[in-house]
Amino acid sequence: MIRSLWTGATGMEAQQRNVDVIANNIANVNTTSFKKSQALFQDLLYQKIQAAGSAVNQEIMHPVGIEVGHGVQNVSTRRLFTQGELQITDQSLDVAIQGDGFFQVDMGAGAIGYTRDGAFTLNVDRQIVSQTGYLLDPPITVPEGAKEIFIGKDGIVTVTDIDGIQTEAGQIELVSFANNAGLSAQGENVYFETTASGAPITGVPGEEGRGSLLHGHLEISNVKAVEEVVRLIEAQRAYEMNSKSIQTADEMLRQANELKR
Repeated sequence: MIRSLWTGATGMEAQQRNVDVIANNIANVNTTSFKKSQALFQDLLYQKIQAAGSAVNQEIMHPVGIEVGHGVQNVSTRRLFTQGELQITDQSLDVAIQGDGFFQVDMGAGAIGYTRDGAFTLNVDRQIVSQTGYLLDPPITVPEGAKEIFIGKDGIVTVTDIDGIQTEAGQIELVSFANNAGLSAQGENVYFETTASGAPITGVPGEEGRGSLLHGHLEISNVKAVEEVVRLIEAQRAYEMNSKSIQTADEMLRQANELKR
């Protein structure tokens, strides 16, 4: 019964982590390009009281063994990079990625970040930057007197001046990874490369499996509020059941202790 106390405790701890992940998903239901996470679990080691196939006598063996588990552990929080819905904004520097890929931003001090948040704007030097002020990499500068800005599916940024003359200001590139789920989330809608994600592969949007760009749109969060609420209820009930198993074991121990009276 002492084992069941600790087993129940691992279940409560695991479900607490599950609730933490779900709560973060719900909190970011309106965050541009946010990708939801999912807590994944594994069972812990088993104590083998009787091995399957062990001999009963010279002619008979046990067809099934006796194994008692020691609970559960959170093995990972997997980020799901499914496509979020696209929302029309009609803003000249808003751009959404349809498919796989990330924008590359220069965060200063040699740090490079990767984001799917295409809510761009201009800084004081008329360079395209993220809402946090990080420079788009490679940098693109919109010339003075630009009346209209258009971003093509292939990332080419075309500006039109007051005389109707069109010029190409640069091209937005996309970065892909062998394992998107291996990226490290840093906040501010930015991810960092890790050993697990693999090295970034830079290229033209729409080529070699990369997504294409959609001008005047933003990708919204892929969190579905109703699904998260259902998962939250499931986690709450699982937490309650694990606490009940601890209470039951405690009650059995109390009754055993009272037998001497």
